[in-house]
Order: sequence, then structure tokens, then C-alpha cells
Amino acid sequence: MCLLEARDLRKHYDTQLAVDGVSLRVSAGEILGLLGPNGAGKTTTMLMLAGLLTPDDGAVRIDGVATDHDGRAWRRQMGIVPQELALYPELSAVENLTFFGGLYDVVGPRLVDRIDSVLETTGLTEHRDRPVRTYSGGMKRRLNFGVALVHEPRLLILDEPTVGVDPQSRAHLLERIRELRDRGMGVLYASHYMEEVQTLCDRVAVMDLGRIIANDTLDALLERVTDASGPANLETLFLEMTGHRLRD
Repeated sequence: MCLLEARDLRKHYDTQLAVDGVSLRVSAGEILGLLGPNGAGKTTTMLMLAGLLTPDDGAVRIDGVATDHDGRAWRRQMGIVPQELALYPELSAVENLTFFGGLYDVVGPRLVDRIDSVLETTGLTEHRDRPVRTYSGGMKRRLNFGVALVHEPRLLILDEPTVGVDPQSRAHLLERIRELRDRGMGVLYASHYMEEVQTLCDRVAVMDLGRIIANDTLDALLERVTDASGPANLETLFLEMTGHRLRD
């Protein structure tokens, strides 16, 4: 079942064409990795998919419903984990989750249950009442992830969710994402960490200069690698296709 479908998205900033005809799909129970060098148009694309930026052309459908119709309904189907932390540092984890749950009309006993579930999922139950400003970087990242789950979305968009976190927190987040995929959630996962994408994603889309230049299963993409010096990997493929290094 297709949860997210984008067709021919385009976006200009003044005279610069940042996104040029991007089309992609994310199905239930699938993780689609989105790769691209800085300036490729990934963030602009994700903002349009999330309904935070209006495309100049093209269309986005969530669970078959066009996003320019009944916006409140389709936004409830989606959880967004931005690269920048979207938390209130003076509030506790429970207070942050209560606030964001309320934005999606999650209230009463259901909200209590969802908060308990999210805290267990993120490994923060013992820290539920501490101000977020006292959390480590990894704990903040886990709560940032948990905020996107409090309303039980069917589709998750993640933009560099493990940037700057410790190995333990990274492993914890990746395992939770796999579990959500196995429960039928669709996931769009943008990252600069090749090893994460290669071990986590079912399909990978490579973006450069505003276009999707490859979109296939991981095995099919790795068959394109011509480097005979070692095992096929995404970094070699990426360099062959774009001529860029992800981090200069």
C-alpha cells in the first residue's frame, strides 16, 4: 500500500530551481533512504512532502489523498523528525509530549497511554519528569524522535535523526525505526551516514542538483558499483553517480 506519493515536484527560490521534477513513493512497511550532497534539494523536497512548503508545481498524496485537500486529516497520518531539535528545554519529557500530542487532538486517557508508550520506546521512562535541558544530546535526539510518534502516525519523515548522537543512542534509534517498519509504518529516511542507509533501508533514492538520479532497491543499486577494490557499498556508488563527497 502506497502511503506517500510525490509527482513531478518543482520549487524555485527566486531564479534558482532547487527541486526539478522529483517523483517518489513510500509504501507501508518500507524504509526509503534519501541520499544527496549538500544543496541537492533534499530538505526542500522533504518540506514539500511534509506540507511545510508549497511546491510551484507537482502534487503530493498521502494515503491516496491530495495534500491540498483536508490538510488537518492527512497531517495526522504523518510524523516529522527534523534535523534541528524541536523541543521545549524547560519542560519535561512528559510536558513536551503532552503539548505536541494536544496539537494532534490526542488527549485524556489515550494521551496518557501514548506518552507511556513513547517513553518506553525511546528509553526515557526513568527520565520522564526531568527538564529536557538536563538531558544529554542522545536523550534529546530520542525525545525529538518520540514527539513524532505520540499521535501514532502511519508515515514517518526523518531528516538526519542521528546527527551528533552517541553510538548507543544511534543504535537505539535505528532499532526502533526497524521495529516501526516491521509494524507497517512507512519511513522516509534522509541521512549523510552511508552505513545507516545501507543497513536500514529497503530502497534508496539518490538526489543531485534537484533531481532524483537513481531510485531502486539497495541490491539493485549496489549491482551498479564498478569498483573492484572491495565489497560493493553505497559510498562508492554515490561517488560514481554524483562526483561528490557527502561531507567535504
